[in-house]
Amino acid sequence: MKLEDITGVQALSEFLTGSQAILFEVASSKKERYEFIQRVLTKILYLSLKRNDRGIVRAFLMKVTGYSRAQLTRLLSAYAKQGRITFTPCTTNGFQRTYTPKDIALLADMDKRYDCLSGGTTKKLCERAFAIFGDTRFERLSAISVAHIYRLRQTTRYRQLHRRFAKTQSKRSPIGVRKKPFTDGRAGFIRIDTVHQGDLDKTKGVYHINAVDEVTQYQVVMSVQAISQQFLKPVLEEILATFPFVVLGFHSDNGGEYINGTVAKLLNDLHIELTKSRARKSNDNALVESKNASVVRKLFGYHHIPQRYATALNTFHKEHLIGYLNNHRPCYFAKIVTDQKGKERRTYPIKLMMTPYEKLKSLPEGKYTLKPGINFKALDAEALKMSDNDAKDRLNIAYAELTSRILTDHQQAI
Repeated sequence: MKLEDITGVQALSEFLTGSQAILFEVASSKKERYEFIQRVLTKILYLSLKRNDRGIVRAFLMKVTGYSRAQLTRLLSAYAKQGRITFTPCTTNGFQRTYTPKDIALLADMDKRYDCLSGGTTKKLCERAFAIFGDTRFERLSAISVAHIYRLRQTTRYRQLHRRFAKTQSKRSPIGVRKKPFTDGRAGFIRIDTVHQGDLDKTKGVYHINAVDEVTQYQVVMSVQAISQQFLKPVLEEILATFPFVVLGFHSDNGGEYINGTVAKLLNDLHIELTKSRARKSNDNALVESKNASVVRKLFGYHHIPQRYATALNTFHKEHLIGYLNNHRPCYFAKIVTDQKGKERRTYPIKLMMTPYEKLKSLPEGKYTLKPGINFKALDAEALKMSDNDAKDRLNIAYAELTSRILTDHQQAI
């Protein structure tokens, strides 16, 4: 299509639908574009067209000129009133700048000197520099508004002269109570933490969720593909259901995987108190951190386990690991001794070592903390089903089979 081929609205409509080839280009200068629009409107008798046909003309001009709908509306309105489109070049240099690059450099120098004070304080210092101490460089800045100081600080020139870096500010979360749980010697107050099972070629491995009761050291380990709520919520529900006693408290560090609305609602529905570690109290979650090292890391190490094995790991946890940890693995329990000065000291005598299940049974109110439908008779049968050595051998065989499967699949993938 050439401009000479435009005989009416029908030709423009065919052009817009793509049935005609484009054989011309509109000049890039503003004046030539205006002249092109003038010629098209005159040739097709724009003022005599119906409403729908005018819309086709507008769409055609928008496509070939690149002008917006608003700009073309203004030009078409001018043509309807005057019968022509007049190009009037700009005769001004734009808005006059009140504050020059020198003023911006002076402001940047002030902010370097005073380490970026508030806008009001900076304005006052500029006023004093000019009015009291006679520094004529601050004549314009002495009359600047506070708001414009902040605007100048956002300019490219200012950022080139003065860059200020601040530490990431912590954000307070209203979810959870920041305190150490008070157990009063009762089972049901669990500590929870996440253990990441290594990266490989920037690919994340599985995450282990480690939950330990503070009083009995009863421990439940599960695995998830990722720590998003899609995977984490069902695993947390399963962890809470695995403990034989009623869970009363849920304590974690300040990680976002636990301190969020989804977990808070889950625990609130189960009437479980959510608490989180206090600032500068590194021992608040020390129990589960020690179990991360002595159980999870000792068993799985630090090597990468692909996320797709989370289901197989959970089968291993439920059939072998959890039962072994709670029924056959003795743990140290502290004995508190008060010396002559009144200072409490913790000792860990061998005679107080017992499995988490034995510790649960030894609590004065242990049987009252069990969930409905669970009793010590059934738990005794499960605990005494095999010896400690047999349970450990069974665990080792299952772990060897699992790691062999993971290694074989990895080698085949390579």
